[in-house]
Amino acid sequence: MAYQHIEVTPLSGACGAVVSGIDLSEDLDEQRLGEVRRAFHENLVIFFRDQDLTEDEHKAFGRRFGSLNVHPRYVPIEGHPEIIPIRKDPEHTDNIGGVWHQDLTHLEEPPLGSILYALEVPSTGGDTMFANQYLAYEALSGGMKDLLNGMIAVHDNVIQSPKISADKNTTRTSKLRENIDEEDEPEMEHPVVVTHPDTGRKALYVNSIRTRRFKEMTAEESKPLLDYLVEHSYKPEFTCRFRWEKGSVAFWDNRCLMHYALNDYPGQRRYMNRVTVNGGRPVAWPTPRRSAANAQSRRPSPLRAMTVYHLNILSTPNRGSQRSLNC
Repeated sequence: MAYQHIEVTPLSGACGAVVSGIDLSEDLDEQRLGEVRRAFHENLVIFFRDQDLTEDEHKAFGRRFGSLNVHPRYVPIEGHPEIIPIRKDPEHTDNIGGVWHQDLTHLEEPPLGSILYALEVPSTGGDTMFANQYLAYEALSGGMKDLLNGMIAVHDNVIQSPKISADKNTTRTSKLRENIDEEDEPEMEHPVVVTHPDTGRKALYVNSIRTRRFKEMTAEESKPLLDYLVEHSYKPEFTCRFRWEKGSVAFWDNRCLMHYALNDYPGQRRYMNRVTVNGGRPVAWPTPRRSAANAQSRRPSPLRAMTVYHLNILSTPNRGSQRSLNC
C-alpha cells in the first residue's frame, strides 16, 4: 500500500529506507506519525535528511514512541539526562559502537530503539551499518532453527565495567561513568531467538559484546556456537550502510537490528546526539501446545549443539570472533 503523507525510498534490499516530506521538529499528526511507524516496522531503520532539531524537539519525537531511557553508564549532555553525546574529537582514536552489537541487552528490558541526530560529520567516513536479524534467523537451516528455539543466552555488561570504562575514557571524547557499582547490573537471561512484539517475526538475538554464554553452559562451551551465530548475523546480504550528513537522523529498531559505527575518519570530528526509547522484555517464539513427554523429546539439547559445532566450527581455524571492547 502506498504512503499518502511521506515518501519512503529503500536504501538496500535487506533493511533501511530514507523518509522524506516530513519535519521532525513539528508535532506530527496521527496520520503522518502512523506512516512513520509503518515505515519503521517495514524497514527496521529509517533515515531523515536535512532536519534541524533542538534538544527538546529531539526528545519530543522520541517520546512519540515511548518513554526515554537514561543511559546507565554514559555521561549525558548538560541539562538533558535522556540525551547522550556520541562524539569523537580529532585527537581521540576510539569511537563508540565500533563493533557489531545491539544496545543494552544486559538490561531486563532492553531498548526499543534509538534516534541518532548528526550535528557534525567528517568530510569522509563515519558511516553506520545495520544488519537485519530477521534475515539472519531466516537464513539458518531448519535444524539450526529447531536447535536455537528455546535456548537461553546470558548477557552482561562487563564491557562497561569501571576498570574498562576508565581505560576507554582516556581514548574517547564521550565519557563513561566510572563510579558504578557492578552489582547494580547483574547477568540477564534472554531467548536466543525472540519474537518481535509488533511484527510477530522471529529474530536472532545474540551479539558480540554482551552475550556471554548460553544458560547452563560455561563461556568456553558456548563459544563455538556463539561465535558462529555472531559472525553469521552480519553477513553482507543482511545489511545496509548509511552515509551521514549534518542534519541527518537515524531511527533504528534495536529488537531486530544490529549496528556498527565505522571508525575510519582519523583526525576529524564526528558529533551526534542520541535518545533511546525504552522497550520491553524480549520473549521467545511461542511453540505449539503438545504433551509434556513429546515436548521433552523434541526439546533441543545444548549438548547436541556443542557436539555439532565442535565438529563443524572448531575444525575451521580462526573464524574471526567479533568480541571487542569497543562499545
